[in-house]
Amino acid sequence: MRRGAYTGEVAAAMLADFGCHYVLVGHSERRTLLGEMDDQVVAKIRQALACGITPVLCVGETLAERERDATKLVVARQLHAALDHLEPVQLQQLVVAYEPVWAIGTGKTATPEQAQAVHAFIRQQWAERLPTHAGELRVLLRGQCESGSCRPSFAQPDVDGGLVGGAALDPEQFLRHH
Repeated sequence: MRRGAYTGEVAAAMLADFGCHYVLVGHSERRTLLGEMDDQVVAKIRQALACGITPVLCVGETLAERERDATKLVVARQLHAALDHLEPVQLQQLVVAYEPVWAIGTGKTATPEQAQAVHAFIRQQWAERLPTHAGELRVLLRGQCESGSCRPSFAQPDVDGGLVGGAALDPEQFLRHH
């Protein structure tokens, strides 16, 4: 681990000192705006785990990827970066969050059926690597809570909850809609 002042970056050890229990890794903004690659995401997962923090692995496709029917290909690639390079004991500590990047901040939302299809695919990919633990994997949905329409998606069998973004900034409004 590199030590020193890196403006704009936060070390996992600093997060642990602050009392953080979870950290997002592979968030769509890091991947698209900063060019973060899958191998960097895996390194961050390892570092978070080494510091006792649960990584929340974000996976998801852009609008262009969805339109060319590449959702499963993109999500599988992002998932397999972790599945193929981490030990089972490490994988069992992860949470996965599906971010339909095409829906975030656009006013569009994934339908409950679209969310369920991707979440089931994520769980199936996980089951191929960790068959006895696929049911224990927590798969969260990002992007529904902002629109106040999360209940139908959360009712889907493979959607375990939400990764709340901007909706968390106004707790009173969030509680009124959820």
